[in-house]
Amino acid sequence: MSSRPAAIPLAMFAAAVFLAACVDIPTGANDVLSIELNGLPAPSVVVGDTLRDSAGVVSPIRITAFNFSGQVVAAPPVRFSALDRGVRVDSATGIVLGDSVRSSARIVATLKGLTTTAQLAVTLRPDTVLVSNGRDSLSYSLTDTAANVSPALSIRVLHGRASGDSSVASYFVSFRILNPQTAGLAQLVDDGGRLSTADTTDAGGIASRKVKIDPTRLASLVDSVIVSATVRYRGSNVKGSPVRLVLKVKPK
Repeated sequence: MSSRPAAIPLAMFAAAVFLAACVDIPTGANDVLSIELNGLPAPSVVVGDTLRDSAGVVSPIRITAFNFSGQVVAAPPVRFSALDRGVRVDSATGIVLGDSVRSSARIVATLKGLTTTAQLAVTLRPDTVLVSNGRDSLSYSLTDTAANVSPALSIRVLHGRASGDSSVASYFVSFRILNPQTAGLAQLVDDGGRLSTADTTDAGGIASRKVKIDPTRLASLVDSVIVSATVRYRGSNVKGSPVRLVLKVKPK
C-alpha cells in the first residue's frame, strides 16, 4: 500500500490560491485599487505657457481613482512628474508648463504605487492662420456614394506673421459648416470617413476636414458648401481666424 499523502483536489487548490491572492487587495471605500487618466484638455502645450483647454482655460492633467467596488475615490493624493525634457509639471496640481518644442513629452501620475502616463506635444505659439486649400469642388452622385466625399479643405497655422515662419504642430483646430444648414446634407468627416469637426495640425501646421454630401437630402439647388475653420489661443481667435473655406458642388 502506498504511503504517499492523498492528492489535493484541483478545485480546492485553485480556491486556496485565489484566496491568497486576494489577501492584499484593498477593499475600503477610500482605498485605491486602480487609476485612470482623464482625457487631456489639449493635444499640446505652448512653449512658455501652461496647458490649456480649447476655451483657453488653464487645465491640469487629471486622473480618476477607483476603489474595490468601482466607485470614485475623492481627492486622491496624486503626484506628477515629467519623464522627458520639454515640459515641467507641478507635482501636486498636475499643471504643465511648456519649456521647449518636442513632438512628444511624457508625464507620469503616481498614486500609492499605481502609475499612468500622459503624452502630449510641446509646440510653438500660434500667431497666424493662412488658407492652405480654401477652394475645391465635388461632383456628387445619387448612385455612387464613394464619389460624395470631397478633397480636404485645409488651413495652416504658423508661429510668426509670414508663410516662411515656423509651423505650429499638434495644435487643435475646429471646423463648422456654415451653409447649407439642412440636417445631414453636408457633414464634416476625417480621412477615414468618420464624422469629425476637429483636427490637430500636422508637422507642417496643416489641419483639414473633408465634406460628405448626401444628395438624397437635397430639397433645393445647392451650388456650394461653406466651411469655417477656427484657431484660438488663450480664448481669442488667432490672426486670420476664422478662415472661410468653399466647396463647389454639382451633380455628376
